[in-house]
Amino acid sequence: MITFLTALYAAALNQAVAAERVPVALPSPERRQHLLFEAAKLGRADMIDPLVQAGVDINAYDDRGFTPLILAAYNGQLSTVDALMAQGADACRPDRDQGNTAQMGVAFKGEDAVAARLLKAGCDVNARNKAGQTALMMASLFNRTRQVDMLLAAGADRAARDAAGRTAGSVAADQGNDPMARRIAQ
Repeated sequence: MITFLTALYAAALNQAVAAERVPVALPSPERRQHLLFEAAKLGRADMIDPLVQAGVDINAYDDRGFTPLILAAYNGQLSTVDALMAQGADACRPDRDQGNTAQMGVAFKGEDAVAARLLKAGCDVNARNKAGQTALMMASLFNRTRQVDMLLAAGADRAARDAAGRTAGSVAADQGNDPMARRIAQ
C-alpha cells in the first residue's frame, strides 16, 4: 500500500514541478501523519523526507501512544531511525502511556545496532518510565548482554531502583539469570 502511495505522491510532485508549481492534491493531513507511522514501522526511510516536506509532525504520537522513532526503533529499522533523526525526531521522547523510550524498546526487541545509534543521540541513559524502570533494567530482563555492556559503558546506573525497589541486577537474578546479575554487579 505504501509503495503505491509513494508512487502517487512522487508523480504528483513531479507533475507540479513540471507544470511550474501547479497545486498538488495531497492526502489529508491525518492521512499523511498515518503514512509517517506506517513508513516508520515498515522501514521506508525513503518516505520520511517527502512526508516531512508535506507537513507531518515528526514527533507526533500514534493512536497507541508511540512516536515514529519509537516504532522504527522497535521494529529494527535502522535506516529509518537515521532518517527520522536527521529530520529532527526526538530520540529521547518517551511513549505517551507508559513512558518507555526508544532505548527501552530496543532492549525488549534485542536490536543492538539501533540501540547503539540511539545511545549516540545523547539521551539520558538513566531515563525512567512511569514504573521507574531504565533501559538497563529492560536489557537485563531480556538478557541483552551487548546492550547491557553498551549502557554500562555509557554511564547507566547499576544501582538505580524502580518503583518496586528492583535494580537491573536483581531483575536479572529474579529471572534466574545469575551470569547477567554478576555482569551488572561488576
